[in-house]
Amino acid sequence: MRLDLVNYETQAREAVKLFWGNREAALAKQIQSGNKDMGSHGAVTAGKNMNGFLTIATSLIEANGLALADIFIQQRVLTLPGFFRATKLWDMLVMHHGEFVAALEFKSQVGPSFGNNFNNRSEEAVGTAHDLWTAYREGAFGKDAPRPFLGWIMLLEDCDKSNTPVQDKEPHFSVDPALKTHPTRNATTYCANGLYRKGSIQARLSWLLPARRLKTASIATSVSSPRSRHS
Repeated sequence: MRLDLVNYETQAREAVKLFWGNREAALAKQIQSGNKDMGSHGAVTAGKNMNGFLTIATSLIEANGLALADIFIQQRVLTLPGFFRATKLWDMLVMHHGEFVAALEFKSQVGPSFGNNFNNRSEEAVGTAHDLWTAYREGAFGKDAPRPFLGWIMLLEDCDKSNTPVQDKEPHFSVDPALKTHPTRNATTYCANGLYRKGSIQARLSWLLPARRLKTASIATSVSSPRSRHS
């Protein structure tokens, strides 16, 4: 069945504008309160920066056969059991007639520190996927449950530092050259190794705000189509 992409490019433009608008509003509020020492931390922890992308995901889900699904974005109902830890709090969960359909994470990364932060995000993406798939294998989501859709969406600022080759120490073994010159290759590596399946999407949105260009790299794939019982 052909996917209905619900005009996602237009929605993505609006989501990026909302991202920067929410960050700037959080920083302005921080300055007004006299708490200038937090730097950009207040903008990062404001909690609403990625809401535009949650809206895109909701539109895609509802337009592609799950209009009657339960889509959860409130924190109190976003917890799933893990295997290597007790629970994991997701950004979006999709359930249908009590079946676990999808779990999605929405992350962003803005400069100036890209190298270390990108490593942290990579560890998070790998660990989260491995934990969920192990929990699934061990029956945490029900006996004979259909394999869910697992998504990881990253919004990455497109600037000189985010496009600069990584400078790593290599005292014992060589780092993969592709990861040095193009860090977002991690996305396809995750897919190739079964953490996220079928590929990744990369879309440049640099024409939106020339002074603050962004690119998105998203991983959102399923190993098998979940059974739908809403029809």
